[in-house]
Formats: sequence, C-alpha cells, structure tokens
Amino acid sequence: MSREEQRIVNGQENREERERSEDSIKMKMKHIKQSQQYEESGLELSQIVFIGRTFEEYMRMFDLTADELVGQTILDCPGGACSFSSQARKHRAHSVVADIVYQYGIDELETKGFHDIEHTMQQMHTVQEKYVWDQFGSIAGLKQERLRAITDCVEDMRHHPECYVPTVLPELPFGDDQFDLTLSAHFLFTYADRLSFDFHVQTLLEMLRVTRNEIRIFPTVDLSGKRYKHMDELMSFLEKRGYILSEVRTSYEFQRNAHTMLRIIKPSL
Repeated sequence: MSREEQRIVNGQENREERERSEDSIKMKMKHIKQSQQYEESGLELSQIVFIGRTFEEYMRMFDLTADELVGQTILDCPGGACSFSSQARKHRAHSVVADIVYQYGIDELETKGFHDIEHTMQQMHTVQEKYVWDQFGSIAGLKQERLRAITDCVEDMRHHPECYVPTVLPELPFGDDQFDLTLSAHFLFTYADRLSFDFHVQTLLEMLRVTRNEIRIFPTVDLSGKRYKHMDELMSFLEKRGYILSEVRTSYEFQRNAHTMLRIIKPSL
C-alpha cells in the first residue's frame, strides 16, 4: 500500500472513530436528559393505571401473524402491563418495551397492577354497554385476561429487565432505525383530549426516527369512540414527508367503534 493510500485509510478510520464517539456522546446526553425528565415529570405511582392487554389481543389489534414476528426487532411504546413482548420473544422476535412507568420497581408495579385490575373490574359494571363482549364473554372473563397479561409481563420484566426502558415521550432513548416495527396501543389518539396535536406530531416523528420499516397505532379513535379529529391533517403532514399512511380495519373491537389502526410505512431508500 502506498503512503497516499495509507493516508486515506487512516483518515477514514479516524472519521469513523469520531462518528462513533459523537454517537456515544449523543446517546449519553439523551439518557441524561431522560433522567432529568423523570425528575421533572413529578409522576407518582398513584397517578398510573397499570393494566395491559394480552399477546393475543395485540395480534388482532395490529393485524399480525406469528410468522411476521420471526427475526424482527420490535418496539412496543408505551407498553404498560402488556404481555406482547414476553410472548413475541417466544416467537423469535427481539422485543423492547418503553414506558414512563418503568422508572418504578417491578414489585411496586406488580402490586399497583393487581390493585388497578380489581378497581377497574368493579367500575366496569356501570359502563358495560360501551364495550363489545364477544371476545371476553363477561367481566369475569375480562379480568382473567387482564390478570394473565400482567402476570406474563411482570415475569418477563424480572427475566429481561434490560428490555423494559423508562421513557418520557415524545423523546425515545434509541438509535436511528433501531427497530423493524413499532407498535403503539391505546395512547396516541385515545387521549386526544389530553395530548396536543404538536405532541402527536413530535411523538410520531420520533417513532419514525427509531423505526426502520413501519409503525402501527391502535385505535384511531378517542375514549368516546370518535375518530381523532386531527387525523386528516396529521396524515397529510406525514404524507408530504414521503411516508405511506392508511387506516386499516382490524378484527379486534372491545371499546365500541375502536377497531381501526393507523399504518405508517417508511419508503425504501
């Protein structure tokens, strides 16, 4: 190798080393900022309802098949007490879960979750007409599934704590294109009366940053069953940036009229 060639190679190696160093610094700064956000959020465990859906519910909500999970890196955000991650791992997927609640200890969350399930089931008697009971049959059947979800979730948290990442949206402490698929259930659109349009935009852009292929969000309606009022504006905003969007009817419906997901596909370069 000539001196000139050696000089070029050395320059490339130095550049790569600087880029790795800069990426490392950026990630450290993100983690520091996240820690500050936890402290500033003032979130107390009593403010959280720690209840989750089962793996089977996720598969129907997001129109997924078992074959689609194999070999995929998947982000569930926010994941709450859902059991999707634990079961997806058994289907040879690498699943990571993000949620602000994971700043608390597992034992605390387990206790809170079982208490929340009991309280929620008591409240369900007065609002049964707002739900479709084909899947669960009764409140007792719903309770059984919610208990199964949190049991699987907590067990998985104890075995794979590194996969449960405390996160304060709209920022995510992950690298660009880190996940093949990102799933988000019962947060965006659901709480449209509490989350601003700007928050929706910033959260989706951040999810798109860390996702290589696709994002799926369920449902597309708020707690009253009405389609997100800014959906057309949001879809137009993202389509102008080259993303491919569609609202897809799924086979899952528990809350009445909550049966549609939003798919956002990143076009191949």
